[in-house]
Amino acid sequence: MPAAVFWDMDGTLVDTEPYWMASEQELVGSFGGTWTHDDGLLLVGLGLWNSAEILRSRGVDMDEDAIVHWLTERVRERLATDGVPWRPGARELLKSLRDRGVPTALVTMSVRSMAEQIVAGIPFDAFDVIVSGDEVDEPKPHPEPYLRAATLLGVDPRDAVAIEDSLVGLSSAVASGAAAIGVPHIVPLPESDRHTLWPTLDGRTADDIAAVAAARTETSR
Repeated sequence: MPAAVFWDMDGTLVDTEPYWMASEQELVGSFGGTWTHDDGLLLVGLGLWNSAEILRSRGVDMDEDAIVHWLTERVRERLATDGVPWRPGARELLKSLRDRGVPTALVTMSVRSMAEQIVAGIPFDAFDVIVSGDEVDEPKPHPEPYLRAATLLGVDPRDAVAIEDSLVGLSSAVASGAAAIGVPHIVPLPESDRHTLWPTLDGRTADDIAAVAAARTETSR
């Protein structure tokens, strides 16, 4: 088993990207602008404050903190009313890792309150630590979020595996030194010898994660 497994949240553990996109469209529309699905794709994986800067450039007359708060609360409302849309196989793989005693971290660019809301819906002790977007100086694609997770768990990131759904997130994970698994969802991911691609987490177990870690160790020799 790897020393730890790091999980992205939006798009990887949960399918919240449609909630975010609808909220962005509503916010931009309230200021008389237009926000399309393709516009929303530009923000997938980005830190919330970076996304807020883009929204301001599209006519949203609010400061970055206010935009982040507005979007987060809107998505949290959707989670409360419509439920948490889990990605196929995500909770099952997470449970398999926990049953094998593998340390885990949730590494998300969402704020901690939203991350805790989602984690509360998992019926087992899912994560040892949470690293959220409001707790780092540099968001993904910078490696800081994953380096922080490794520090909190007391592991070398080069001995860990990270699971991501966006190119921004994969870039962060790879830059940290972790072995990265990309699971495409809203946006396609390129083939690369710097990460592994899985079409889905459905049917995957801790043994599959261990195989990725072992292949990484063999390659680095």
